Amino acid sequence: MNTSKLRSKRVIVTTAALAALAVGGGVWATAASADPDVSGGDRDRVGNAAVQAVGGGTVLDVETSDDPGEAYEVDVRKTDGTEVDVILDKDLKVIGQQADTPDTTPDAGDRQVTAAERAAAEKAALEAVAGGTVVDVEASDDQGVAFEVEVRAADGTEWDVDLDAAYKVLSKNADN
Repeated sequence: MNTSKLRSKRVIVTTAALAALAVGGGVWATAASADPDVSGGDRDRVGNAAVQAVGGGTVLDVETSDDPGEAYEVDVRKTDGTEVDVILDKDLKVIGQQADTPDTTPDAGDRQVTAAERAAAEKAALEAVAGGTVVDVEASDDQGVAFEVEVRAADGTEWDVDLDAAYKVLSKNADN
């Protein structure tokens, strides 16, 4: 038996296995790090389809779906202030809709924001982040801060805007 040939075969097989693992690992890493958010023209096209499906409103978020048969998940705030999750297929046909229900068991100190408070907080936050879209408005439990508003800028950057009770901007920070 030729031990030199066996050693050579072991080196070749091991090298081939490591190369295959590296290529497969690279593909897996690329897929795992893919951004689920949809942006640009695709975001507009998908968002418009979802808004039409619910009869009007504002797109809060558009993501690709990893569920079989689903292509997109879109969060829409309807004109009455309620939020709806719209599921679309690759042809932008509605697969399903589900109303977002507010958390009925808030933490101690949390309170519901009224429609008037929401409107005023949204206005103030949008003045701080021009061209943005309000994603969420919450009453704050931080001392001196009345409202916490999350805004997505036109470039996709998310901002946390803190407001006082008079809707004055206390701070504006890019969300990492």
